[in-house]
Amino acid sequence: MNNNKNIPSSGSRLFFRLSFVCLSLLGTVSQLKAGKEKKPVEKRWSETIDGKEVKFMTLDGIMVHEKDQKKQPLPTIVTPGTPSTQEKMGTAPSDAVVLFDGTKKSMDNWHGTRPKHPNNDWKLLGDGSMEIVVKAGSIKSKQKFGSCQLHLEWMSPADAKGEGQSRGNSGVSLMDKYEVQILDSYNDISPTYADGQAGALYGRSKPAFNACRKPGEWQTYDILFTRPIFDEEGKVIRRAKFVVLHNGIFIQDK
Repeated sequence: MNNNKNIPSSGSRLFFRLSFVCLSLLGTVSQLKAGKEKKPVEKRWSETIDGKEVKFMTLDGIMVHEKDQKKQPLPTIVTPGTPSTQEKMGTAPSDAVVLFDGTKKSMDNWHGTRPKHPNNDWKLLGDGSMEIVVKAGSIKSKQKFGSCQLHLEWMSPADAKGEGQSRGNSGVSLMDKYEVQILDSYNDISPTYADGQAGALYGRSKPAFNACRKPGEWQTYDILFTRPIFDEEGKVIRRAKFVVLHNGIFIQDK
């Protein structure tokens, strides 16, 4: 059950910047059996070496503190990216699939969702950001993903208008089923229902905190998404899981 990253259009102006996906969570799928996480097989024993008792332990057949890299390979090296600032866009980690980086070429990583707008008809601005074009509808990444880590940067306009759900309403949709809400919820100036404000899993779970910056400032979402697992009959045997950080603040663990 792969998924695209879908960004719905907004009822008012909204801007997006650096967006990328890291596929580091894909390995969790292999750890599942019958819908449950597989517990490691643990073995312990003692041996007498040079007259002293030495204790040993293995997890899934691999010795704890194993130094032989053929038996226990070292983790893959990933070069971290650089964080964005309000003035300058950062860079993605070396293992990331970059969906948008401010270039015209990266605009082609997306397609429209309306018959009259099959392409990405949102507007590329001179500062490297992308502005929603309301009549063009939502856009969806051409590439499909499963469990992943998604980084997204967005900004509502400084002259935010409207009330409640009308203030820069958009969202990040995964699998066309789950949505992390985008909204101007700064300081609850124009409050709305809790499970519909910025950072909410829309209609499912309110964020633990309101971490919104004021309109006109760039904001970040880091979404760690673990996809649901289905059996052969289509029954869910493991529910989807979300961990969301809004501007670095931990707001969701569902």
